[in-house]
Amino acid sequence: MIGSLLYLTASRPDIMFSVCLCARFQEAPKTSHLEAVKRIFRYIKGTTHLGLWYPKGTGIETVVYADSDHAGDYVDRKSTSGICTFVGCCLTSWFSKKQTALAISTTEAEYVSAGKACQQALWMKQSLIDYDVRLDDVPIMCDNKGTIDLSKNPVQHSRTKHIKIRHHFLRDNVQKGHISIEKVPSVDNIADILTKPLKRESFNYLRLGLGMMEHIP
Repeated sequence: MIGSLLYLTASRPDIMFSVCLCARFQEAPKTSHLEAVKRIFRYIKGTTHLGLWYPKGTGIETVVYADSDHAGDYVDRKSTSGICTFVGCCLTSWFSKKQTALAISTTEAEYVSAGKACQQALWMKQSLIDYDVRLDDVPIMCDNKGTIDLSKNPVQHSRTKHIKIRHHFLRDNVQKGHISIEKVPSVDNIADILTKPLKRESFNYLRLGLGMMEHIP
């Protein structure tokens, strides 16, 4: 069941977080996990009319949204990162993944997610060059002011001393102008749907932000 759902996440980003969360318990599942999976199937059955919409004539402006849920995993208290990339208004890539390191603050968890988003942005810039499209910089939308400050001010390095060195290339790429980090309100951070369970209103709002619309035959 989990394998089938993971296959489906290639076209249904709205179930990415819940499916990946259930996948963490495949080794020793309990009845509660089976009930959660069945609930996902019921949601899919009731939303078969939804799908990603890719209209013609969209621009090539690339934006990456990054978010994290600090200590969201109740088993080991690790944070979950969520990244989604848009080219124009079209969602092109997304993922939800538990962080390997234990973050000791919200800023640290968000900084790690922004580092992953930076990798995605640089990969997208390189891929677009193959189509003779060259972007000056790719904005990364983040809802944490501390993360934005850390990416620009090396004096605050002590606040991230527990983050592995490989994540600090985020600041390096900001300084080189390859990417930029911009503030986005938490309610409008589309990557939020990939990091935590949400209330129905917020979920539906962010699902629409992903570009998922009704298909009427």
